[in-house]
Amino acid sequence: MLTCEEMLGLLSDYVDGQLSPELCEAIERHMAECHNCYVVVDSLRKTIVLYRQLEPPEMPKEVETRLFRVLNLEDFLES
Repeated sequence: MLTCEEMLGLLSDYVDGQLSPELCEAIERHMAECHNCYVVVDSLRKTIVLYRQLEPPEMPKEVETRLFRVLNLEDFLES
């Protein structure tokens, strides 16, 4: 049985679907018995869904210009 700490260490890969079926089953068994971890996973999934529904914010042109200059990427700036 996974501990809460072990489960949380695998959480990102679990939500991204990058774990083996065995590890996914172990996490799901843990969540069936640990309400706190279930809430964490459920909240993370809902946050991801909400984030994906948002339009990306537009970066102000002056901020983009400053950023590209700091990163020495002026050649990629649109005129």
